[in-house]
Amino acid sequence: MPDPLTLDDIREAARTISGQIVTTPFLHSRTLSGITGAEVWLKFENHQFTASFKERGALNRLAALTPEQRAAGVIAVSAGNHAQGVAYHARRLGVPAVIVMPRFTPHVKVEHTRAYGAEVILAGENFDEAKAHALDVRQQRNLTLVHPYDDELVIAGQGTLALEMFDVTTDLDAIVVPVGGGGMISGIATAAKALRPDIEVIGAQTVRFPSMAAALAGRTPEFGASTLADGIAVKSPGKLTLEIVRRLVSDVLLVDEGDIERALLLLLEVEKTVVEGAGAVGLATLLRYPERFVGRRVALILCGGNIDPLTLADVIQRGMVRSGRLTRLRVRLRDLPGSLARVTAAIGEANANIEEVHHQRAFSDLPLQDAEVEFVLETRGFDHANQVVKALQALGFHAELAGPGTS
Repeated sequence: MPDPLTLDDIREAARTISGQIVTTPFLHSRTLSGITGAEVWLKFENHQFTASFKERGALNRLAALTPEQRAAGVIAVSAGNHAQGVAYHARRLGVPAVIVMPRFTPHVKVEHTRAYGAEVILAGENFDEAKAHALDVRQQRNLTLVHPYDDELVIAGQGTLALEMFDVTTDLDAIVVPVGGGGMISGIATAAKALRPDIEVIGAQTVRFPSMAAALAGRTPEFGASTLADGIAVKSPGKLTLEIVRRLVSDVLLVDEGDIERALLLLLEVEKTVVEGAGAVGLATLLRYPERFVGRRVALILCGGNIDPLTLADVIQRGMVRSGRLTRLRVRLRDLPGSLARVTAAIGEANANIEEVHHQRAFSDLPLQDAEVEFVLETRGFDHANQVVKALQALGFHAELAGPGTS
């Protein structure tokens, strides 16, 4: 049986989409290399106009429509990034587009898709339910389906990522690719293994949606209700993609939500780049499995940057808590005038900043003459926070830290 996709198909896709998508940066990260022990290269697909690699496959598929299909229009189902890629390039090409999205898709992705001129239908609790609704709409309205991953032209478009990386350097030992339905990793693996048969292509998937990993292992997956990496929250891989992954991909590794949050925050702080959860799973994989990558030249795909600002704010705040830069301090004191002023003065002298103060009298088991005050402090980390505690204890106050990393 001939291969469903070849290097020539991907080169043809590159010619088709040339000049219509961004050739995104592919850069070495000295700081992340020092943190992970690997030589880390980053492909910044969050720099695409719609902030996602999905434009590549969507455009390659739209370019192949017949005149009749263009006139009737297209339909796509997506958690957001494929939707935006289809909507944006459909408008550019003058093709009507209908996008079906799960009802709980992040608001920013829904609004961006509408802003690109597509008709948006919100249906279903997840991708698979939205997909079932999209198939009904397609039949009713005679639309052409632009599949997010299980389509040879879409896969070929995503594979152009590998050609761009190899234009910068061919000296890579491994490429770590986020995996949902498998379109991107199938395209990248096809191109990369054809150009460098010894290179290792590794998938990265969330523990809560391990569909590809489970399919490769021949087991029934168990799914969580949600994940920060909503862009790869797919319950079943494609038929085409599964076979390509089975043949060309070395492994699919799983990361949890904490890994993804840490990686997302590192990319923000170190690389000054905003990624969504799915865009951070490659770095999360290096952080979770350092022994697998230490000393190797590894490429990571920052596949998307469409994260809701409120979600990003929550990730930043939780990251500050985990690193001790935002911490809770409980202080027991005599409920007398001036006591609270002495505590706050001591905190200030220790160079910590007070974010919040909660003074508790009624809901407490302390003696009537005592009170408990809880502070939320900005500090330089756990060592600094502990210095604040010692300074208060030296003044005779009962003080302790409360929260993650403080027990």
